[in-house]
Amino acid sequence: MIAEASSPGSKQAQRLLRLYHLYRLSVGITLVLLISSNMDNQLLTFANNDLLRSGSWLYLVLNILLVVFLENTRRPAQLFSLTLVDVLLLCGLFYAAGGVASAIGNLLIVSVAIGNTLLRGRIGLLIAAVAALGIVGLSFLQSFSRPTSPSDYLQAGTLGALCFAAALLVQGLIRRLEVSEHLAEQRASEVIGLEALNALILQRMRTGILVLDDQRRVQLANHSALSLLGQERLDGELIDDYSPTLVERLQLWLNNPTLRPQSLKIARSGLELQPSFIALDQSPHHQTLIFLEDLAQIAQQAQQLKLAALGRLTAGIAHEIRNPLGAVSHAAQLLQESEELNGADRRLTQIIQDHSQRMNRVIENVLQLSRRQQTTPQRLDLKPWLEQFVAETREAATERQQIHLRIGMGYFKTLMDPNQLTQVLDNLLRNAWRHSGLTHETAEVWLELFVDADSQLPVLEVLDNGPGVAPDQQAHLFEPFFTTSTQGTGLGLYLSRELCESNQARLDFKPRQGGGCFRITFAHGRKQS
Repeated sequence: MIAEASSPGSKQAQRLLRLYHLYRLSVGITLVLLISSNMDNQLLTFANNDLLRSGSWLYLVLNILLVVFLENTRRPAQLFSLTLVDVLLLCGLFYAAGGVASAIGNLLIVSVAIGNTLLRGRIGLLIAAVAALGIVGLSFLQSFSRPTSPSDYLQAGTLGALCFAAALLVQGLIRRLEVSEHLAEQRASEVIGLEALNALILQRMRTGILVLDDQRRVQLANHSALSLLGQERLDGELIDDYSPTLVERLQLWLNNPTLRPQSLKIARSGLELQPSFIALDQSPHHQTLIFLEDLAQIAQQAQQLKLAALGRLTAGIAHEIRNPLGAVSHAAQLLQESEELNGADRRLTQIIQDHSQRMNRVIENVLQLSRRQQTTPQRLDLKPWLEQFVAETREAATERQQIHLRIGMGYFKTLMDPNQLTQVLDNLLRNAWRHSGLTHETAEVWLELFVDADSQLPVLEVLDNGPGVAPDQQAHLFEPFFTTSTQGTGLGLYLSRELCESNQARLDFKPRQGGGCFRITFAHGRKQS
């Protein structure tokens, strides 16, 4: 039964315990003052003065000792013992003071009520039962030593019933209070979780978000906003000092909110941003919410949507063109085999076949874009895989095509679809050999595999010794249908970058002296242990 008492571990329970200590000390001091001033002789007609004086001093001294030794107890057994001792001592004082005629019975009800704030369930009702039995039993015992009226038994029974009523009422209130506290803590925990989730979402959003007060001081800036503006931190700073152009756009919007704000160029990051503004009307500080969008990403998304639609359209057209093109090519081949053709006519049929093959390559690339297979990455060790790829390429290469391989030290395992990597390297090798052959009799290509010192990721570079790429053409290298060759389709580099990105790799062009360099940066590399 003692185990049913709850341990007051909360601050509220500790405050109730201190209040209980203070109440008992106050009662003890009051009783001692009464007996010291002989007021008990006037107020208590049937009191046993000697027993009352001894009991009052005993009650005060014991409670002082209990306060000293059990000031912040948390053990249920000690709390039960403390409350039981208090009730038994008050029952003794109740008997010494003359029973129901004194006010000690009311003090018992208060002690039972306070005790039930610290004890729960049956253990609290046990304290009420002890107090009720003490009141009724001692009242009956006093009837043998002095005349007693029926009203005394009624008062004693009433006091006993009030002990149980106080215990039940207090326990009910405490349970409701605990439920309310638990619900409040649960709601507070949910609010804290939502705030943390909102903060995480804001920080992970690709859209830059700024919150300014009426003085244009930054109150919130997520990670994307700092990155787009090229700053490390902005909290508490005036936005005027960091982006005057943004302040100009904000002023124009405040003057006419219906106008779409113009884009702005950030000198520090070199990005072009599209701002949008929202006034937070419910904010007491007249806050303004600013969204910053990277126009390059918006343009890229639009380009992807356009290319997806274009791919579906061209795939349909390619299917319709392929059959008649095959017929034209086959007819030209049959015509070229005719013995009646002269040299000029044979030259014309050869031109038809050459351009038919070129058109067929364009159609093949377009169909490859529209029905690209699902990527199936595999754990790939680039060093042995690349050595085997170079060996097979050398066997298939002509005498005027050479390939060199250089592999550095490091960890070269990554996740990559080997078939798609083969397709990418084939495109890059043909492109490099073609450029190298423009200025050299023997076309040469170098493959260099190493680990990047900063990112610790595997990197493969495809280098040639050709004339390089003009600066004004470098920005368009990976655009579809852009080519610098009259025989090219303009889809090889675009398809290669798309295949790399689908494998979480990155394909870039690095200008250099004496040729060109295409760099593939793979994912999931790590340092050697």
